[in-house]
Amino acid sequence: MSSDLPWAPAPARVVLTPDDVHVWRVRLDPPDDQVAALAALLSADERRRAARLRAAARQRRFVVAHGLVRTILARYLGAAPADLRFDHGVNGKPALAGAPLRFNLSHSYELALVGVTQGRELGIDIERVRDTVAIAPLAARFFSAAERALLQALPDGERRAGFFRLWTRKEAYLKATGEGVSRELRAIDVTAAPEAGAAAVRVHGVVDARFTVHALGPDPAYVAALVVEGSDARVSGWRWSA
Repeated sequence: MSSDLPWAPAPARVVLTPDDVHVWRVRLDPPDDQVAALAALLSADERRRAARLRAAARQRRFVVAHGLVRTILARYLGAAPADLRFDHGVNGKPALAGAPLRFNLSHSYELALVGVTQGRELGIDIERVRDTVAIAPLAARFFSAAERALLQALPDGERRAGFFRLWTRKEAYLKATGEGVSRELRAIDVTAAPEAGAAAVRVHGVVDARFTVHALGPDPAYVAALVVEGSDARVSGWRWSA
């Protein structure tokens, strides 16, 4: 259920056309000197948001993730990372002010994904598959009937990973539309398996033809999904290296 993205080291010069979607895989555990350098790029608001996180590990990962978002976007724009300014939509979806780039960030434990497009809306979500999540009550509360049936049909050893695959597709779709949790989650059906590389989302039984879903395989311990506007996007995976 994974894409065949190579997660290759990015070239020194990245070129993003309107047909491209670039997905950057970044680790959130760099050396202390790199963390300090990334912290220096953040805005005052970003530093306040990091400080509100109680756990030191979460603060550190927030700093790294948001500092790298700035660094990655600045590479496309030829700008200084600290100079970038961000706006937020009605439901809080961040957007780059004054530039045609669209981006989305998701992080879970030690890994983050950053999706970047030119003029296409997108959403991305990553989750580490973990045993501490009570998947049955969450599926009962948030999954459609078709999603629950698909999950129940999986062998016991595959059900947990299956839950997170469905969850990440759902989250990525909500982030792409900018609706967040304002949409009734059980009305969204993401059971269509993206075995050919991409699949559609159904809302109240009707396909939302604006978007397609791509499964991503960022790491053996994680699952992820990308939802992007249009059906003709060319998806490339880059591995960030400082």
